[in-house]
Amino acid sequence: MEQMMEQLGGFGPLVINAAKALVVLIVGWIFAGGISSFVRNRVNRHPRIDKTLGNFAASMVRWIILLMVLVAVLGIFGIQATSLVAMLGAATLAIGLALQGTLADLAAGFMLILFRPYKLGQYVDVAGTSGTVVDLNLFFTELATPDNVQIIVPNGQAWGAIIQNYSHHDTRRVDLVFGIDYGDDAGKAMQIILDQVNADNRVLKDPEPWVRVTNLGDSSVDLTTRIWCNAADYWDLKFQMTRGVKEAFDAQGISIPYPHQVEIKKDV
Repeated sequence: MEQMMEQLGGFGPLVINAAKALVVLIVGWIFAGGISSFVRNRVNRHPRIDKTLGNFAASMVRWIILLMVLVAVLGIFGIQATSLVAMLGAATLAIGLALQGTLADLAAGFMLILFRPYKLGQYVDVAGTSGTVVDLNLFFTELATPDNVQIIVPNGQAWGAIIQNYSHHDTRRVDLVFGIDYGDDAGKAMQIILDQVNADNRVLKDPEPWVRVTNLGDSSVDLTTRIWCNAADYWDLKFQMTRGVKEAFDAQGISIPYPHQVEIKKDV
């Protein structure tokens, strides 16, 4: 060891300190990840605590441990915590200006976890982007689109934008519009729609299904249908009801008109 120190000369202490710092960083990184996972699992295991809080708490614990690891590494090189605090205090303005976006995301993260406008597993529209909430941590919200594309939304943008939570309520309303020909019987068509609606047990009886003539279009009479269902049944019911009404119209002689165009030619 002494021979190695002699060969390194004046760089010996620096190399040794760098090796120690590297070991502390590696161990600290692994330890932070382990404690973070432990906190997440313990919090999420509690039936009365939402999983969103578990992920957020785990993220916060991880960053706190990493900050402590950074202080320990600086201590190895002779920079004490008090000196570090003094340095940070002197550079507060510069750091604040450089990291104002990150600090805003951090503050927004606390607001999101406090008011919880969305939770893990819910389908939302955040800052103009739709997807299922996969993660909410200190700095960003992670979404997964229906075709499984990862979307990262900084918390500052999420908190500062309009949030639409499609999964917040247990029930949703399905709105459908069917166009029929002017020569068809509107009353008969409305009854066909109601028969299809009443035959599907996913449609809730309260509120009562609603079918009305809502518009006299250029080429069709528009019938609007409003039905309620459990949020989990929304898309399947919407797609199957559209197909079912179309097939029932075909079977009972109700036509769905094509848009008409009139071409006028002027002889010169």
